[in-house]
Formats: sequence, C-alpha cells, structure tokens
Amino acid sequence: MDSREIDSSVRVRGARVHNLRDVDVDLPRNALVAFTGVSGSGKSSLAFGTLYAESQRRYLESVAPYARRLLNQVEAPDVDEVSGMPPTVALAQRRSTPSSRSTVGTVSALSNTLRLLMSREGDYPEGPARTGPGHYPAGTNRLYSDAFSPNTVEGACPRCHGQGVIHEATEESMVPDPSLSIREGAIASWPGAWQGKNLRDVVAALGYDIDRPWRELDAADREWILFSDEQPVVTVHPEREAHRIHRPYQGTFSSARRLLLKAHAESKSDKTRAKAAEFLHTTVCPLCHGHRLKPESLAVTFAGCNIAELGELPLHELAEVLRPYTTGTGAVAVLTQDLTSRLDVLIELGLGYLGIDRESPTLSGGELQRLRLAGQLRSGLFGVVYVLDEPSAGLHPADTAALTTVLRRLEKSGNSVLLVEHDMDVVRHADWVVDVGPGAGVNGGQVLYSGEVAGLRAVPDSVTRRYLFDEVSREPRVPRVRSGTLELRGIEINNVRGVDVDLPLGVFTAVTGVSGAGKTSLLRAISAGAEADSAVNRVVEVDQAPIGRTPRSNLATYTGLFDTVRALFADTPAARARGYGIGRFSFNVAEGRCPTCQGEGYITVELLFLPSTYTPCPDCHGARYNPETLEITYRDTTIAGVLDMTVEQAEPFFADVPAVHRALHTLLDVGLGYLRLGQPATELSGGEAQRVKLATELQRTRRAGTLYLLDEPTTGLHPADTEVLLAQLDSLVDSGATVVVAEHDMIVVAQSDHVIDMGPDGGARGGRIVAEGTPKHVAAAPDSRTAPYLAQVL
Repeated sequence: MDSREIDSSVRVRGARVHNLRDVDVDLPRNALVAFTGVSGSGKSSLAFGTLYAESQRRYLESVAPYARRLLNQVEAPDVDEVSGMPPTVALAQRRSTPSSRSTVGTVSALSNTLRLLMSREGDYPEGPARTGPGHYPAGTNRLYSDAFSPNTVEGACPRCHGQGVIHEATEESMVPDPSLSIREGAIASWPGAWQGKNLRDVVAALGYDIDRPWRELDAADREWILFSDEQPVVTVHPEREAHRIHRPYQGTFSSARRLLLKAHAESKSDKTRAKAAEFLHTTVCPLCHGHRLKPESLAVTFAGCNIAELGELPLHELAEVLRPYTTGTGAVAVLTQDLTSRLDVLIELGLGYLGIDRESPTLSGGELQRLRLAGQLRSGLFGVVYVLDEPSAGLHPADTAALTTVLRRLEKSGNSVLLVEHDMDVVRHADWVVDVGPGAGVNGGQVLYSGEVAGLRAVPDSVTRRYLFDEVSREPRVPRVRSGTLELRGIEINNVRGVDVDLPLGVFTAVTGVSGAGKTSLLRAISAGAEADSAVNRVVEVDQAPIGRTPRSNLATYTGLFDTVRALFADTPAARARGYGIGRFSFNVAEGRCPTCQGEGYITVELLFLPSTYTPCPDCHGARYNPETLEITYRDTTIAGVLDMTVEQAEPFFADVPAVHRALHTLLDVGLGYLRLGQPATELSGGEAQRVKLATELQRTRRAGTLYLLDEPTTGLHPADTEVLLAQLDSLVDSGATVVVAEHDMIVVAQSDHVIDMGPDGGARGGRIVAEGTPKHVAAAPDSRTAPYLAQVL
C-alpha cells in the first residue's frame, strides 16, 4: 500500500491483556463494530484494555512529562502491534460516584448555555429603563452567567452556600438522651475511641461535672460545651487505669457543634460524613427555598420561569418551553436553538424524563454514558474511534432503536464506533461483529469470529450465535401460585403518586417500564411497606451501589471467604514456626502489609482539580504484602497468589475447604467466575457489584419468608449468563422466598410469574401501573409500551 493512502482498517497483533491469548484481529474503520461474548470472555480487554489503551498511550507520548503526570493514565497494553488506530474517545460505564454538585446539566453542557441565556436574554426585575429587548444601559445590574450557577461564589445562596439545605447542630440532635452523664456518652455526636475520651477529660479539666446527668447541668454550661467558639488549652491529668500510666498533656477544647460541622464538611471518609449527618438537623434553606441560588439570580426569568424552575422541568418539557423562541436570527434564537438541539438528542436517547438539575450520583451508569454520548454528537469530531461500554445498559427495548440511530449518526459523521454490547437487538444492527470466547476467564480470550454479522451463524463454538439468531428454545412457563399478598395503598414516592399494589408473595415478580417510569421508586416503596408486614420475615435490597469505594475492598473480603483463607495460611507449619497469627495475612494490619502502599496495592495520587487516581505500588507491585509475609505459602501459593486467582481458578483449589468453596460456588452461580478474588471494588461495574451482593445472600440457608428486591440484575450480562442468574433467582423462590426485580430484559420478564408494568412513559408522564398480571396477560395490554416486546419473546 502506498504510504500516502489512508489505512482503512485497525490491525491488532499479539494482544495478551488479561485473559487474551495472543489475539490477532482486523477491524474496519468508519463502521459500527460490536464486541460480543459471555461476561468475562475478554471483550473489554480487547476494546478498552488494548485498543483504547494503546491509542491513549500514543497520545500521551506527545504530551509534556509534567502534564502527563496530571492525566488519569491507563496501563500500557501487552500487545505486539496495533496499527491503523486513530485518536480514541472512551465512554465507559461509571465506576465511581460523581460529586453531588455534578448534574445532568453539567455533564451534558446544557447548564452553560442555559445560564448564558438567562444572563443575556432573561427578563430582569423592574429597574433602569431598557435600551432594547433584554439589554440594560452600561453600569446597571445585569448579571454574568456565573451568577446563575450554585457552584460559584457569584451565584451561590449566601445562607446555604449553594447546597439548598441547612445543616444545624442542636442540643436535641447532639444529645438524644439527656438522662445520661457526659461520662456515660450523653454527647452522642462526639467522636469515638481516643478522641472522645480526650474530649471528656478536657471537659473535666475545665471544671465541668462529667458524672451528673446532662439535664441537671446548668443551661449556661450545656450551651458552652455544645456551642462555644472558644478553644481553650488546658492541662489534662488522665485517670489512672490498671497496669497503665498516663502522663499529663495539653488538651484543646472544641465545642461539639464545631467538631460535628467540621467532620460533615471536611472529612474525606464517606462513613465519617454519614455518621456526622445523623447528628445534624437538616432543613430546606429558608432564603433560597432549596433552589441553591442567591435571590438576585432567582429574580431573573425566561418564558416566565426562573432558572431553578427551568432546571426542574423534565427535558422533554423544557424543549417545548424553549422551542417557540428558536425562530429568527437574534441571540435568543441562537441560544435556544443550541439548547433544543441538545435536548432533542437526549430525548431521542430515552432521557427526556430527567431534569437539568438532577444530581449525577442518582443516575445509573447507562444514563451517564448516554449523556456523554449526546455531547459527542455535538462535538463535530470526525476520524475518531469511539469505544462504548454497553450503551444499551438501563434502556427499555422501546428506546434501543433510537440508540442505534444515534450511534449510526456518529458513524456517518466520519467516525468509527466500537461497542462492547450484550443486547442482541443492538448487535444485529452492527456492520461488523467480533465474538470473543468461548467461555469466561481462562476459558475465553480467543476471537472466535470477526466479520459481518450474518457470518457468525456458521461458528459452532459461539455462545452468542444462539441468541443472536434466535436459536434458543424455552419451555412455556407455568406461573407459580402465590403464598400470600403484600397490600400497599396510596404509594407516594418521586413520580409514583397514589398507586395501590397487591404484591404476590412466594413468586417471582418483574417490574417493567421505560426508563424513568417509576420502577425503582416502586421497589423502594415495596421495601418500606414490607418492613412493617408480618408476612415478610426479612427484606434484602440487592442494589448496584459499590461494595467499597477504595481498592482495599474486594471480592474476597466482601463475601467473607478471606477470613477462612487467612486462617489456612496462619495454620501452616512455616507460619506457626514464625509465630504468625491470622492478622499477619491481613493487608489491613501493619505487621504483614507492604509499608509503602499500606496494603492497598496501589498508591493514591491526589490531583488538584481532577479526581484522585491509583497507580500500582512500586515496591510490592500490587501484591499488598511485605516480602516476609509472602514467604509463607499454602499449597505452594502465597496469600497474594490466592488474591490473584479468578473465582473459576480458586474453586478447585479450595474444593476441600467448605467455607471457602461454598462462597466461590455461589459466585460462579451468578456468572462471576472471571473476577479475581482480590479485584478492587473500584474496578467492578454496578451490575458486578450487585451480583457479588446476591452471591453473598445465596450463601444463606434460611430463605423462606425473605423478600429480595433487585434493580436491573441483568445489567452487564450476556444472555447466556442471564439464564444462569435466572436459575439462581428461581432457586430463591422455590425455597420459599419472594423475588421482585426491576428489569428491561424481556427474557427475564417472560420467565417471571407476575408482571407489574409501570408507565406509560418516564418522569411526570409515568408513575402509574399500566398493566398487571401474568406475562401473557401483560403482553396483550393495549396501552403498554412493554407489551409488544414481551409478546415477541413469548
């Protein structure tokens, strides 16, 4: 080929990332390419770990070393060669929780334009005479766009600092039981352990009686201890304890309110902030009434609404409010045209039920990814490779066609679109499919097929093939008979208003509906109602929240199997000879862990204005332990080696250790055999975290009378893995439990006993029960958007 010709394909040679086995594959450029295969087969290792990582590595080579340190870099891939790879943009599922100040508007860039519209073209209160529509003479009170953001000094409400709520420490909140003395723990908001004892001793040194009931202390003394701004330093003579001598020291007093507010506002620990919040009285800000902006900003309106009111509207309603102003060539038309064009894409992607001010932490990974995808359509880039991680996650089948249209539009703009995908409806519309497998973990890592979609039909080893070409036959389901009914009346939560539900107990119920229809809200209402019902012994919510927020939390520690593993190592002859106890093999204990990374396996790099990033420890290289601990082996394997095993590898290794084997077996049962035992919680998707929690629950032997609530448990699952998960959910019901899932996968819905279909649309247009009954009954419902897709499966 002439060197001046543009390479029309991307070529990968010798990819060995994670479980990939020297993979060679050629991919077309300017096409829609789907990567398929069972969960853990190696799809993401090829798409993200190899192609995206190599593209980023090349880009960073052109960046100055200083700037390179500030970027969140992925690890360089283990691959012989990647050629023909253009610049790449990755749109992955969320693995961490965004800031509460991040919203739909900030992620999608809608907020910037809306603030500009309010600043330049808003209707200001009566004041100096206008010189024209939306314009004031120089020197008058026109506000800059920053004044319409609660995240700036110029715009934030001065009372609540842009939070919308006021956190107040009161005597009642900090001292819930005034019959106790200070020594007995009357000031419940005080920190625990040594710091709490220190505060008690400081208060005693200041002359206050710490043994009288709190209510009997003088009001002035109670006021000073709780609310004083003074911070006196006193000499503390600690009380003597048996076998311990404490020397006098200088102690500084801080009021209970000062300590509490500081912990709530400044602590980097989510657990500490949540604990502090328990002792604060939270109310809506009386100045901004929860709108977070200063009064001057809220006084400016457009189309009769201030910016807070516009931000609360569902996106589809906001588009209709703005659309009448899009005609013409003036500034108003230009700004509203920009806004409505962005809004229309989000509505097309099934996100019209969201509002601009909806906080990002409340969004699912799929919702966040589609918000970023909409932004890329407006970027005007071409010649770029977009790598997407399950863009259909969280989408009702009714919205999948729109997603495919948007992806095709991105490709038609001169880009390549690579997507890791499990939704067969999306895969069928691809130009090219790369099927990885045949199994997961060590049983995967091979490219079984790379070519046009129709050609996959001829590949016998492909698990995907059967589902892509509808070759799977299922026996008709005979619905189970309910064992009782949970009656819920007048449900009022989010967009669910005045709904009555008779939930059948002892069966498998699927809650369906488009995104934003009220499925998750209904699950929360069921949870609250079941807590007070004697027919339900226990309520278990298995959500997609992370199982931990740092690399220190992992699969082995969360499931509890690691306690037994550490005991096995401590019981080896070598460990006993050295006097190593079970604590030696915990990476949370100083004696056994790597001193450099403190047992994290990673070094946390704190970056100004950017999220913290993690890099492998330069001394233990991720092993977490010090060299002496790693000299102890169990069956010729170190404790770090065990953590590096996949569930699939560890299951035969611990076959004769019941406590460990039982946990591993349940992880296999929910399709997580490809995960490493020490896989950090920060690397797990929401769907994976949810299945880890489910596996932990499956270890319980008493299930009768338990109500299990799961929100989209098939997220991130290949259809073959969905069937494995479905078998586990069925086993729960067969053992006397009740299972309720909010679900978009029609295969799961078709296999349920009872269906509650919410809708008909999302947001304010949803929130009611459209149809209810057996899958066959709901499939025939005339007003249900779920019905035609369920009927296809049935």
